[in-house]
Amino acid sequence: MSEFTYDLIIVGGGIPGLTLACGLRESGLRVAVIEAQPEDRVDDRPRAYALSPLSAKVFRSVGVWEQIAPGICHFPQVLLSDADYAHKIAFVPEDIGEPAVYYCAEHNVLQAALRHRASLDAHITCYYGARVQDITYGKFAAEAIVETQRGQLRLSAPLVVAADGARSRIRQQAGIETDGWNYWQSCITAFVSPEASHQNIAHERFWPDGPFAVLPLPDNRCQIVWVAPHEEAKALVALPREEFMAEMQKRYGDGYGSLTLLGEPLVFPASLMHSRKYYQSRLALLADAAHHCHPVGGQGLNLGLRDAAALAKVLSTAAQKQQDLGDVRVLRRYGRRRRLENWVMLMFTDILNRTFSNRWLPMLVARRLVLRVGIAVSPIRRLMLHLMTGFWGTHPYPLERLEPTLAANANEAQRDRPEPGTLVGSSESGRGSR
Repeated sequence: MSEFTYDLIIVGGGIPGLTLACGLRESGLRVAVIEAQPEDRVDDRPRAYALSPLSAKVFRSVGVWEQIAPGICHFPQVLLSDADYAHKIAFVPEDIGEPAVYYCAEHNVLQAALRHRASLDAHITCYYGARVQDITYGKFAAEAIVETQRGQLRLSAPLVVAADGARSRIRQQAGIETDGWNYWQSCITAFVSPEASHQNIAHERFWPDGPFAVLPLPDNRCQIVWVAPHEEAKALVALPREEFMAEMQKRYGDGYGSLTLLGEPLVFPASLMHSRKYYQSRLALLADAAHHCHPVGGQGLNLGLRDAAALAKVLSTAAQKQQDLGDVRVLRRYGRRRRLENWVMLMFTDILNRTFSNRWLPMLVARRLVLRVGIAVSPIRRLMLHLMTGFWGTHPYPLERLEPTLAANANEAQRDRPEPGTLVGSSESGRGSR
């Protein structure tokens, strides 16, 4: 069995895990990333994400913004409405002083850029197609037994970071408990193309059965995020495609013409989960391993990226001071603050969904009054947007250090962007010390 020693082991090579690894690139820390999927399949996920301006700043700070810029969509407006109610809140960039209200990017664009960035760093080793068999947490280090295509490895480091999703085996094996609940709703996602230009305008429409979001993408495509009660969602995706699209068109509206379905719709149940703690000796939880929220408002990945940025800053500072990365006194600086801020956002998404997903007349009157106030009173509208984008909380990065403008870098980024199907990123390379 080969043995390697690192400063940090990240279990989960998805977007949050790689963001943490790339965020440590100037720290000199030796990082191992363990990803269960093979390298040629890790980008293959039919999913797009709404990205807040703060998430864009995180990507700038970790050095991938130039590469992803040509493949993302910038929202000059986000329109929030209650079903077919005529009055809509229009969020615009001036409300938060940013170039765009929100952005949207597909999974493969973000994942490929982060893999490529990690492959350029001699301090980052990525093990793809690898699974953690066991972790032992000792007084001075954690030791992980990892099964790879070439045999077993024994990796040791002062700290393990669990970034292995909402059903995190690392979290469960460590005995960290969670709180939460399953919603009465499921989420349908699908890619479509409207007949007329979507003009990069995003929509969040609240229907009594659940929210319906339209996230514009390049090439006049959109991702639909359609929330409905479980049985209704199952029945919808089981319809013949023409009937399914007719039901979608009712919620999308006729303002952009007819819709063309670009792939098979997916459906998954909505739930909320929050870990009772984000850390213990030698272990920290990251992103979905620590929390999971309702899809309304597109907060999931944004919270995980802020986790990654906050933890990267804490670990970089600890390394500069030659502190033990796995000590609870170090991890407390990350866990306490992020847990509180994430709890606020989880409750915000829960209240937002419950407030709008019902037909109770007093609630209907109240929420439409709030919409009217948000339209008329700009400070209220700005406050709502600051909450949704994360600017109300702490800013975990020295974000000003790497913030090139999109206009200055779009052409270069387009040249550097991998061709479809190109394999980039590091694979098993043994850059740790034996």
